[in-house]
Amino acid sequence: MATVKGPASYFASIEKKYGRPIAEWKELIRASPLSKHMQLVDWLKSEHGLGHGHANALVAHTLAEDADE
Repeated sequence: MATVKGPASYFASIEKKYGRPIAEWKELIRASPLSKHMQLVDWLKSEHGLGHGHANALVAHTLAEDADE
């Protein structure tokens, strides 16, 4: 099994700590009226209680996925 690197390396601990699947966090990010990376990170921290590293990983991964599409 390959070692997961980058933002996705946080996903298991995010799901365990906050009790929501990653797909649900990505839906929340995509549904938000915000579009800038740090606005989304700050929103996840203030509205959903995520730590900075976890919020940053989710936003970075989601925005990168969307840019690839």
